[in-house]
Amino acid sequence: VDAAGVHPLLLAIGSERYVPFEERRPQEILTIANAILGQGQLSLAKYLFIAAREDSPELDINNVQEFFAHVLERVDWKTDLHFQTRTTIDTLDYTGTAVNEGSKLAIAAAGKIRRKLPVHLPPTFTLPEGFKDPKVVIPGVLSVTAKPYSSKSDGEGEREKFCSFCSKSGIFDGFPLIVLCDDSLFTAQNFNNFLWVTFTRSNPASDVSGAGAFVEDKHWGCNGPLVIDARIKPHHAPPLIENPDITRRVDQLGLKGRSLYGII
Repeated sequence: VDAAGVHPLLLAIGSERYVPFEERRPQEILTIANAILGQGQLSLAKYLFIAAREDSPELDINNVQEFFAHVLERVDWKTDLHFQTRTTIDTLDYTGTAVNEGSKLAIAAAGKIRRKLPVHLPPTFTLPEGFKDPKVVIPGVLSVTAKPYSSKSDGEGEREKFCSFCSKSGIFDGFPLIVLCDDSLFTAQNFNNFLWVTFTRSNPASDVSGAGAFVEDKHWGCNGPLVIDARIKPHHAPPLIENPDITRRVDQLGLKGRSLYGII
């Protein structure tokens, strides 16, 4: 997905043909997900969202927002999150624990629609101290501004405080995905901003949490909303900011009679 920085996010559709149960659930598409994450440069991705073609034959991965809605309507956070930890990631990815070291997360969704994605916050909505400016990005996705991430211990503590609040209040249960970020207004301004912030600024194993999280037979899941901490971390590369003086000088080279005239 280009808007997510290309390598951080993959979308896929697979065929879930083998259905020995009354209701379809991810099986074959998990095999496909592992094949994708082991194939060439696709193995450098961090997040893979995969859906079953049988649930919506017209589903198109090129319509990214529609694909997200399809997955979020069906995903079960208790069973459908599959992590690969302490593995390789792209050399250019700055969110990992070291160069080429990070994690991956496959999110597989198959079966009937299990929820209606909300478009508004409930009237009884509140936030814990230190969190503000909740914004609905798209139906079912909420961005929330959190305190700046100053250190690993403080950052994780703030995130877990938010997840604990979600569990106790139940107020966010309608929203399957919540993104903690530095600027929720920017994140929710458009869908591409959401993709960029969420998937370029998070490392699945260290930045994905959730309300009512649990580990069962070494499988991690959560009962409430999935929470992705997409704040800028101290070890992240600094943002690339355009220098206005250089921009002006380059623009001058494009004037008639100058070296870049007709090129830029």
